Amino acid sequence: MSLSSSLNAGVSGLSVNATRLAVISDNIANSSTNGYRRADVDFASLVIPSSSGSFSAGGVTVTTFRDVASAGALIATGNSTDISVSGRGMLPVTKIESVDLAAAVRPFQMVATGAFNRDERGFLVTRSGLALLGWPTDADGALLGTVTRESPSSLVPVQISPFLTVAEPTTKMTLGVNLPASETEAGAPGDPFQSTIEYFDSVGRNHLMRIEFTPVVPATGTSNQWRVSFFDSATSATVPVAELDVEFDASRTGRGSLLSVSPLAGLPYNPVTGMATVTVADGPIEVFIGASGLNGGLIQLDSPFAPIDISKNGAPAGNLQTLQINDQGMLEAVYDTGQIRALFQIPLVNVPNPNGLTALDGQAFAPSPDSGGIFLWDASTGPVGGIVGFALQQSTVDIARELTDLIQTQRAYSSNATIIRTVDEMLQETTNLKR
Repeated sequence: MSLSSSLNAGVSGLSVNATRLAVISDNIANSSTNGYRRADVDFASLVIPSSSGSFSAGGVTVTTFRDVASAGALIATGNSTDISVSGRGMLPVTKIESVDLAAAVRPFQMVATGAFNRDERGFLVTRSGLALLGWPTDADGALLGTVTRESPSSLVPVQISPFLTVAEPTTKMTLGVNLPASETEAGAPGDPFQSTIEYFDSVGRNHLMRIEFTPVVPATGTSNQWRVSFFDSATSATVPVAELDVEFDASRTGRGSLLSVSPLAGLPYNPVTGMATVTVADGPIEVFIGASGLNGGLIQLDSPFAPIDISKNGAPAGNLQTLQINDQGMLEAVYDTGQIRALFQIPLVNVPNPNGLTALDGQAFAPSPDSGGIFLWDASTGPVGGIVGFALQQSTVDIARELTDLIQTQRAYSSNATIIRTVDEMLQETTNLKR
């Protein structure tokens, strides 16, 4: 009967608009929730086959969905571990109570942004209890062990010791010095020149490497030759740990560059790279001397002795000062000595259909059959965006749009209620026919 179908259509209209009202209410309530993805509804008509000359109202059905693919605007914060994704992709997380579980049974979730802070055990956790996941790295940012990108099995909870200290031993030096050409002429005094470079051992103690440049003074003419001696304060101040002889090209084309290097006592020297290996008490240090055809290193010009480019790596023992994350997802420790050291690489999770993800508490999402399988990308590569520190991602809710939808929903609900009242009145008239 058409009246009955009209009544059913009105009831379905009330039901779907009540669902839409619930969705709008949830959106408005989370308009200030960082990382929240707006929910929406999709109405679809139902058609009931009708016989000739009649029509049966089928009504309407509703499907709810969440627009996970859209992203909110980023807002700056004062916390370096407030992390957001700029573009596609999400950060891998797990529940804090699951950090001690094996990866196979640990619940895997994803968030677009998070205000992470270290808890009492050093885990980076949001206030809603989600712990950040990543891959551990060495000090140079190289991944430790084998990583799996098609599953979260190789991810580990990011844990930073609150008492993290580090010392980086010196392994390389650059020795860029000008040696005065006049000192290798006949009649020159032959006094050595000295330069001292501080270096650090494996436990952060500082030592001094003294380098002595002694000119070779000929009886006549110019030799253009020097002896270079290396002294280590950790062993002996008078006995060199390494020595080599160098000769410079004083021709018009040579312009005071190195012509040859002759290591003494088996000192390792690579004429291709210009690196000499000087072994001090703590171990070997690669020292760039220079070589024929290379720029930099030792030169001989008719000007005073001058250290032009003397540098080294390494750092003394330092305490953790703060954490920072770069666009490539490298989580780094910054020490009070100025040293920066990589700790973890945070990948970004991508799925074929982000809108198919299952929404969870705390603005988190989980993979589902509709979303497709996950893949862990390095940030700023492939289809995913970059990672931004000192930033949180705002909600994707537009209050003006929600209030407009709220008015429309109220009108639609009232209209469907009018249908039911009208059908009720018509049925009442039909009942009154028998009186």
